[in-house]
Amino acid sequence: MCGLVGITDHRDAAQLAYLALYSQQHRGQESAGIVSHADDGIHLHRGMGLVTEVLTEQVMQTLPGRCALGQVRYSTAGGSRIENAQPLLLRSPRFTVAMAHNGNLTNAVALRRQLEDQGAVFHGTADSEVIIHLMARHSGPVLEALVAALAQLEGAFSLLFMVPGEGKKPRIVAVRDPWGFRPVVMGKLHGSIVFASETCALDMMNARFIRELEPGEMVVAEGDSFTASRVLEPRKPSACVFEHVYLARPDSRVFNVPVSKSRRDMGRELARQMKGVEADLVVPVPDSGVPAALGFAEESGIPFEMGFIRNHYSGRTFMKPNQIVREKSVRLKLQPVRELLEGKRIVLVDDSMVRGTTSRKIVRMLKKARVKAVHMAISSPPVIGPCFYGIDTPAENELIAARMTVAQIREFLHVDSLAFLERERMERAVAQGTGQGLCTACFTRDYPTLVQIGH
Repeated sequence: MCGLVGITDHRDAAQLAYLALYSQQHRGQESAGIVSHADDGIHLHRGMGLVTEVLTEQVMQTLPGRCALGQVRYSTAGGSRIENAQPLLLRSPRFTVAMAHNGNLTNAVALRRQLEDQGAVFHGTADSEVIIHLMARHSGPVLEALVAALAQLEGAFSLLFMVPGEGKKPRIVAVRDPWGFRPVVMGKLHGSIVFASETCALDMMNARFIRELEPGEMVVAEGDSFTASRVLEPRKPSACVFEHVYLARPDSRVFNVPVSKSRRDMGRELARQMKGVEADLVVPVPDSGVPAALGFAEESGIPFEMGFIRNHYSGRTFMKPNQIVREKSVRLKLQPVRELLEGKRIVLVDDSMVRGTTSRKIVRMLKKARVKAVHMAISSPPVIGPCFYGIDTPAENELIAARMTVAQIREFLHVDSLAFLERERMERAVAQGTGQGLCTACFTRDYPTLVQIGH
C-alpha cells in the first residue's frame, strides 16, 4: 500500500520526489524518505511521520543531485519503526543500491530464515530487506543480481531501485511482480523518465503519462530513455481490486481504469441492487464514499447531500496503526450536519467495511442527530479474508464479516437495513470491459499465491 517515486536526470529530482510523495500521502502515513544521487555520492534521509514532517525545507537542501528515489510507508510486514523506513540502502564492495518496495512478500519468512542461516544480519523486521540481502549475496553485476533476487520472490512486489549506470550516472529500475498486484506507472518530464505508484503523482510533477508497467516487467531508465524486458513469467492476473475500492486517490488511473469512474459505477451497481429502497437522501461517509454515493444518487434519483463535515487534519482512520488511536480519530474526523439530516431517512454509503467499529460509531452519531432511518450501503462485498499482499488485515478475528452474518452485522451497527455490493457487480464496475484479472481474495479467500505458514 506504500507510495513510490523515482526520478531520472532532473536538476530538481529531490523536489519532484517530494511533490510526488506528498500527492501519494494517502498510501502511507507512518514514514517517508528520499535518497538522491549527486557527484559526491548518495544522500539519504528518512524518518517517522508525514512527508511535511520528515522532509522539511532544511532536509531537502541536503538531498542534491539529478536522480532521486522516495517512499511513503504504510507498514504491514514489519513494524512501524525507523529501521523499517524506506528507501533502503545497500552498500556492497561491488555496487551501491537504493530500493523502495510496495507490497508484501508471502515467502519472506522462509527466505529470511534461509539468509540468516547463511550469516545474513538484518537491521529491521520488514520483508523488503530480504530483497537487498538476496542481491548482496549474488556475485554478478547489479542487474543480474536483481533479476536473480526477483526470481526467488513470491507475493506482491512493486519495486523501484537506484542502481549504478555508465560512468557516474545512476539509473532507476522499476519492477512489477508477475501477478500485477500493485500498480507502477511511468511518465516523462522534459528529459527525464519518472515512475510512481499512481498517476496522481505524475500529474503533480507535470509529467506526461507513458504507460503502466506490465506484470513481470522490468524497466531500466537512464536520462530520457528506457529499456523494457519481461524478466518474470506472468502468472494469474491479480490486480488488487481494493485499490479501486479504497486505496487509490480518485483522480488517479489505476490498472488503466479511472478510479473516480469505477467508484461511481460501483455506486450505480449498488443502487440497482437495492432498487426500491425508501429514503430521502443519499449521504456519503467522507471522503472515500463520495464517488460511490454520487453514482448511487444518480442511478436511484434520491438526492445527494454531504451530511457530514469532515476535519481534513485528522488523517485516514483505516490506516492508523493502533485501534485506540483509530477510535479516537473517528470522533475527531466527522460531524453530522443536524439541520440536513434530522427527521430524514438516509442511505449511508461507504466504500468498505473491515472491522465495523468505525461504521458503528458513525451510525451512533447519526442517531444522536435524530436521523429517522439509516440504510447502510457498502459499495464492495463483505471482507472475509486477511490480505497477504499489502493491506493491514492480518487476522480473520479482526474482520467483522468473517465473524458475523450480514443480519448480525446489521444488528451490531443498529441500522435499519444493510447491503454489500455483490462481487460480480463490483468486478464489472472495476474491469469495465478491459479484461483485467483482479485479486478479490479479501472477499473470497481465493489467494492467487501460496501463503506460507508463519507469514
